Amino acid sequence: MNSTTTDASTATREVVDTFFARFGSGDMTGVLDLFADDVSFHVGGADNVPWAGTRNSKDEIAAFFATFPEVLTPPQEYLIHTTVVEGGEAVVIGHNRFGVLATGKTFTNHFALHFTVADGKIHNYRMYEDSHAIGAAFTH
Repeated sequence: MNSTTTDASTATREVVDTFFARFGSGDMTGVLDLFADDVSFHVGGADNVPWAGTRNSKDEIAAFFATFPEVLTPPQEYLIHTTVVEGGEAVVIGHNRFGVLATGKTFTNHFALHFTVADGKIHNYRMYEDSHAIGAAFTH
């Protein structure tokens, strides 16, 4: 890697680490500050998963994060296993476990989250998660 890639990797890692620190502490204003004004944000999933879909504005992203406490218990587990960074790209692999308030069911979700970071802001956010397990937990 050259020094430009190394510098970009360091900056990207700082943004990703800050994202998880703020998310974990419940600092949603701080989380939103990390996103660029023009962002591509997508979480795939079944139609009955309230947070699945595409968003492009900070207001839409704020609504995404606001959904979790409305429909889920606090996390029973949330672990990051691996973070791989190269330049402005980062992939985070982990798993979490939540309960669904409406059904009382619990799901374990193994996920990969892809970030693209430039100029200290997240421009691309793609969550790949176990939509089958999540969708089943939302089914009565």
